Amino acid sequence: MMQPLFLLGLISGAASFSSTTPVFHRSASQCRSRSALKMGGASGYATSLEGKKAKVAVVEDLLSRSEMIFTVPASSLTVQDTEGLRNALPEGTTMSVVKNKLMQRAIEGTDYECTSSLLKGANMWFFIEEDISATLKAYNGYLKDAGLTESHGILGGSIDGGVVDQAQIKAIGALPSKQELYAKIAGGINAVPTKLARVVKAPGEKMARAIKLAVADEDKE
Repeated sequence: MMQPLFLLGLISGAASFSSTTPVFHRSASQCRSRSALKMGGASGYATSLEGKKAKVAVVEDLLSRSEMIFTVPASSLTVQDTEGLRNALPEGTTMSVVKNKLMQRAIEGTDYECTSSLLKGANMWFFIEEDISATLKAYNGYLKDAGLTESHGILGGSIDGGVVDQAQIKAIGALPSKQELYAKIAGGINAVPTKLARVVKAPGEKMARAIKLAVADEDKE
């Protein structure tokens, strides 16, 4: 007798629970949209039309302020490599991975339109506003320290409206950096007083010898 009453109580409790406790179910579309947003999928801002327009605008601004740009392979670079490289660059230089289609839009009608021939594969672009030589030295120095010289050498770039290849970029990188030029100028300025003193002193010595010889001639007479 106790067993039927016990079962009846369980059935009654379950019925009362289901009737008073609402249960919510997330739709399949809601689950998919949440996953895409979290993982930066198709609904991410960067891949939206607005995101692409914003990226092009940023690149156009960088191009307008750059004296030179160059590109390197973007593949196989770790987060540590990217951060280390960014920290090694001098002030006024920006590095950014730009998709080829977006870069093509950004360079249209600019002095850098000639770089369209370099838009192959995954590219990381460097936008140099001031010290070209220092940037090239910093980049190549980091490659050497990180063991990436063979795999991530500079592919090419542009300066003064023309394309520059690897050999030309190497020659540009061999030029003195801004800091090196400043040091040479400062050294030259510091050397001026010494040289000036030598110039002033030399005629004085000659004049003194001439006076001495003149006095000696008068004594003889």
